[in-house]
Amino acid sequence: MESSILVSSIMTSSIVTLNITDSLTTADTLFKKHKIRHLPVVENGKLVGMLSLTDLTRISLAELNDDDSIVGMTLYNMFTLEQVMTKNLITVEVEDTIESVAKILAEKDFRALPVMAGKVLVGILTTTDLIKYLLKQYERNAMKK
Repeated sequence: MESSILVSSIMTSSIVTLNITDSLTTADTLFKKHKIRHLPVVENGKLVGMLSLTDLTRISLAELNDDDSIVGMTLYNMFTLEQVMTKNLITVEVEDTIESVAKILAEKDFRALPVMAGKVLVGILTTTDLIKYLLKQYERNAMKK
């Protein structure tokens, strides 16, 4: 496996974001609609935080099904996005290697990292993206044998 491959080659570049003024109900809707687990939070185009599905589940006390949507919305209305999101993010750059980013994910026990081009959010790299890349490498190596 080549260690100089850039994170930009495997990151998710079609990112769904939240605005800092969005509600947690909006976040819940986006998680379900796009079948994702991490939403970068922006304010005036600048990355200010990250909300994970785990963060949302934590405040709802338990994962709610559709029958419990009224209870979930009530709980969501008790908090703002800014109160629940993770701030002071560690970000990575598009020029970072997959190896260096994998080390951050493993050492910090993160599941996703925002990918920046300078001060501009251009993608998100998740553990799923990394696993898919590793599986492709494994399949290529298996075919060579």
